[in-house]
Amino acid sequence: MNVLIVEDERSLALEMDEFLTHEGFTVEHARTSRSAEEKIFVNSYDFILLDLGLPDGDGFDLLRTFKGLRDREDAVIILTARAAVDDRIRGLEGGADDYLPKPFSLNELLARMHAITRRKHKLETNEIDIKGFRMNIQNRTLQYGNDRINLTRKEFEILNYLVLNKNRVISRTNLTEHVWGDVLEINSDSNFVDVHVKNLRKKLSQFAVIDWFETVRSIGYRVNI
Repeated sequence: MNVLIVEDERSLALEMDEFLTHEGFTVEHARTSRSAEEKIFVNSYDFILLDLGLPDGDGFDLLRTFKGLRDREDAVIILTARAAVDDRIRGLEGGADDYLPKPFSLNELLARMHAITRRKHKLETNEIDIKGFRMNIQNRTLQYGNDRINLTRKEFEILNYLVLNKNRVISRTNLTEHVWGDVLEINSDSNFVDVHVKNLRKKLSQFAVIDWFETVRSIGYRVNI
């Protein structure tokens, strides 16, 4: 999953970046409202972590601009020193998915992100059954029976994104954006996505038939479960 941190405090942004990267997220950072707008208009994110006190504008204005965009599913969590009830209400009523006053625990932030993921994808737990395979989105593990399957970070992210968006065709561009991050920094003509998918399929097929993992010709992939 990819995350955009909108935070002007460099040390806090770096701390969140290191923590979330360690937890398997692909992280980008914007220090200003203008920089954040540029990234949001080009890319979509699983999470936008939004500070309200930006040097060139108010985070509420950025939230309003973002919510005015059509067909966006990015979850927004406001992270701010403003702890007043009125600010919390304004943020949540303005479309934020959660509101966490500073200082906050990174582990609590992670738990809230997992909760939003479960709610968004209608999951009751962090474990998902994939026709005999068991994927844990919190521990980032995949098992078949009692066997643990060793996936690379990108292989897990590809499977995770396809499974969370089950029964939907996911284009190669969309998959690349969510697994690798900023599409402007990626060579979209490369077949590296296909290479990773091929390796992933090879590992899964050692345990069972994976006819549920479909290639949609000239578009991308779909997991049918």
